[in-house]
Amino acid sequence: MTVKAVLFDIDGTLVDSNDQHVAAWQDVLSRAGATLDAAVIHEQIGKGTDMLVPALLPSADEAEQERLGQEHGALFKERFLDHIRPFPGARALLEKVATSGRQVVLASSASADELEHYVDLLEARDLVSVSTTSDDVEATKPAPDIFSTALDKLAPLAPSDVVVVGDTPYDIEAAAKCGIPAVGVRSGKFSDEALLDAGAIGLYDDVAALLDGFAGSPLNQ
Repeated sequence: MTVKAVLFDIDGTLVDSNDQHVAAWQDVLSRAGATLDAAVIHEQIGKGTDMLVPALLPSADEAEQERLGQEHGALFKERFLDHIRPFPGARALLEKVATSGRQVVLASSASADELEHYVDLLEARDLVSVSTTSDDVEATKPAPDIFSTALDKLAPLAPSDVVVVGDTPYDIEAAAKCGIPAVGVRSGKFSDEALLDAGAIGLYDDVAALLDGFAGSPLNQ
């Protein structure tokens, strides 16, 4: 295998935002009558609204799911988005991938507006070749749509030509459904067991550690 492109998740992988997403969902769900512990919500972070809400609020119909997702998006942007910061080494890793001759791909369950904000935050507009968001697909992670859509945009590259970097088991599962190997980072605060059980081929503490070990990592194969 020669890696020709690296598909990066964003939230919890490149930017430190998982706790803020938990707080936003906790607020929105509480208003809907569901008082949930932060740890319970965290276990679903990495999914889009279409997957997260049914897992936490099974009684919600499609209209309520959409309403809650809109409320979460609005609250997150109003209260949290401007306070999100990149993880140390995030832009440097993207640059390392690009200068090694590989394509940098952002593949996130976030909205297109949030992705645009993060691209600017990372100062990565000149580094990113392809991006996919929840706005591009029918189903978010752990469904394969986000990564399969990215692969379509990368044609004629095959699953064996790319690797995913993500912080949640849902990133790893979605990649596996496309036949793409995936590396897990611990910065999203999921357990090693969860990431490995999902199929991660390697684990790193964060993107800075992945950058430090780039030469021997799955990204450089």
